Amino acid sequence: MSPVVNPRSAHFDAIADQWDGWDDLVALGKRLDAGLAGFGLGPGETVLDVGCGTGNLTLALARALGKDGRVVAVDISPRMIEVARAKVSDPRVTFHVAEAERLPLPKASCHRVVCFSVWPHFVDRDAVARELARVLRPGGQVHVWHLASRDTINAIHASAGEAVKDDILAPAADTAACLERAGLRAATVIDDAEGYLVTARSRPA
Repeated sequence: MSPVVNPRSAHFDAIADQWDGWDDLVALGKRLDAGLAGFGLGPGETVLDVGCGTGNLTLALARALGKDGRVVAVDISPRMIEVARAKVSDPRVTFHVAEAERLPLPKASCHRVVCFSVWPHFVDRDAVARELARVLRPGGQVHVWHLASRDTINAIHASAGEAVKDDILAPAADTAACLERAGLRAATVIDDAEGYLVTARSRPA
């Protein structure tokens, strides 16, 4: 019997080689750098990049961290991970093909989690939120982040293919509530024409 293939994994496998051609990577890198600067990353943090795709945020995180910093990048698409590995040859970065509901990481192993342009693709967002809370250290932060408005994101997904056409980005208040159900505390909730950001913190030790 053939293994069951996650339709989203297959979808992103199919477009991985075209992905970077659909954006101005220099301009994107500058926007990512600016956004991360606002997050206040510490130089020695371990940061989880969930849904890393072809590694554009992964590169930006590596630029933002110091020599003792680490990036753990995960994605459900094996081909996306292959493209990202070819792009990011930094010993501080490790890659895993994994689902966000089942991360290959120990409890309390990350200072920070960034879900960049991926949250709508999670089917069971409450399960994902619980898993992100599990891997966060006390006082750690989760950022659910998009560089476009919610309406723009949803319009893109509606026309992007059968596997993702119903992957809707909910209002930021709903995402904040989801993270809070997992035991996190929402600190920033932005949902406007410029972009989307929900930041939540784990409880301090």
